[in-house]
Amino acid sequence: MLTQRQLFLQHNAQTTLEPLLLEFVKASGMYLYDPDGRKYMDLIAGIGVSNVGHCHPAVVKAVKDQAESYMHIMVYGEFVQSPQVNFAKALADVLPAGLDCTYFVNSGTEAVEGAMKLAKRHTHRTEIISCHNSYHGSTQGALSLMGSEEFKQAYRPLLPDIKFINYNAVGDLDLITAKTAAVFIETIQGEAGIRVADKAYFKALRHRCSETGTLLVLDEIQCGFGRTGRLFGFEDLDIIPDILLLAKGIGGGMPIGAFISSMEIMSAFTTNPILGHITTFGGHPVSCAAGLATLQTIQSENIIAEVAAKGQLFKMLLKHPAIKEVRGKGLMIAVEFDTFETNKKVIDACIKDGLISDWFLHCSNSMRIAPPLIISKEEIGWACGVILKNVSEVTNSFSAS
Repeated sequence: MLTQRQLFLQHNAQTTLEPLLLEFVKASGMYLYDPDGRKYMDLIAGIGVSNVGHCHPAVVKAVKDQAESYMHIMVYGEFVQSPQVNFAKALADVLPAGLDCTYFVNSGTEAVEGAMKLAKRHTHRTEIISCHNSYHGSTQGALSLMGSEEFKQAYRPLLPDIKFINYNAVGDLDLITAKTAAVFIETIQGEAGIRVADKAYFKALRHRCSETGTLLVLDEIQCGFGRTGRLFGFEDLDIIPDILLLAKGIGGGMPIGAFISSMEIMSAFTTNPILGHITTFGGHPVSCAAGLATLQTIQSENIIAEVAAKGQLFKMLLKHPAIKEVRGKGLMIAVEFDTFETNKKVIDACIKDGLISDWFLHCSNSMRIAPPLIISKEEIGWACGVILKNVSEVTNSFSAS
């Protein structure tokens, strides 16, 4: 009989020539468990997804309860479904005025696609600006906004009228004009290797967008729902976007995304034509129930309170001559080495020691640290010990050779 790994290689689409082929049968809290019962600490939370930990009891209960009531019953936007209504209301309650109307989708890249359509429809403009080294997803429209030619050159032609500016470069803001429908920008650049926003830059960006009638779209798909030490990253910037993009951590492990704006802007989808944006499974009731439980858990357990201190602990402990820089905010951290080769060897060695991490698409010489926000200080100490041990062993092996 073929093993699960053999079946995986035969029947599941592959995205690399050498997948990790790790097999897990259970996940709980900070840990993943393989068929032999060995546990691995998940230092990347499924790439920024499991902010409240894997299989949080409140999220699991919400999923079970909703699944027993009903699952899919109609495409998004036609029936009044309590999970969608309650989650949308809860999001409006924690967001500023003007971000009180939510369109639920299935993922982050779908949130980007919907927001691109909304910006064009509302402004009657076609030009969209993004940043170099940005990442907004891998579907055709979102890929058009990606600020790295390496990952998109094989799929051209992509969308026209896309321009790029440099992140945190105030001088580039003059490229935003009355022809620009929207600027899509990550509050913290994720796949660029955790590049943290400059407050003065974002205030200047907000001013320029308002001046030109351009919609400011903040992508908080990676940094939202507590990862920076605030519920939303823009809360530290003293600005409010016209459209906010969320996904990953908002579902507690279930697939869901959202783009959020004002009722005025969102109304562009209701006429000329009607059904201006359609999704069959967007706002799936089970995912929305999980999302609401996730938000309530973050609030009731005060999970965000120690995120900043936990991030600082990582920075304090990760000291080694081979580590060039540790940067980030909260529990969204990059550990930079000299080369991708060094980074990859350290990551692979850590996995053998039961610690899972990875690298960034546009910054492959940096290790990603984005654990569930529930990680304890003791677990941080253990994780940093594993990383430092393997950094020493890898760099010593380079020196010996």
